[in-house]
Amino acid sequence: MRVVLQRVNGCKVEIDNKIHSEIGEGFLLLLGVKNGDTKEDAVKLAKKISGLRIFTDENDKMNLSLADINGSVLVVSNFTLYADCSHGRRPSFINAARPEVSEPLYEFFCDEMRNNGVQDVKTGEFGADMKVSLLNDGPVTLVIDSEDLK
Repeated sequence: MRVVLQRVNGCKVEIDNKIHSEIGEGFLLLLGVKNGDTKEDAVKLAKKISGLRIFTDENDKMNLSLADINGSVLVVSNFTLYADCSHGRRPSFINAARPEVSEPLYEFFCDEMRNNGVQDVKTGEFGADMKVSLLNDGPVTLVIDSEDLK
């Protein structure tokens, strides 16, 4: 699993010109699932993300977690994170897991974020054409792969 994490002051997902989900301060998580990913990958990733200390404290140091600031999370499924652009001009998505595999893992990941103490977990709509807007804070953007976590 791969996540592009953006620390935000706010973000929202619109579907058909209507706000589907919206959060204030927290994380926008673009989540990709690849072939071979498991629930164990989701557990590791959710644990790592929920505990990251990347919000600034009173000394302007990245030292606070989501729980410390009572932050929210907006999780958006994004199969394009596993695009292979090594050949030609059109990306191949053969490494991205099929929806029947990735959707349950996406939902499981969201549940794991809640199980790790994140009180407010919002989602996009799996498979929908979504418009995502955000106000990136910092900017702070991290790319985290579950296979890199111990």
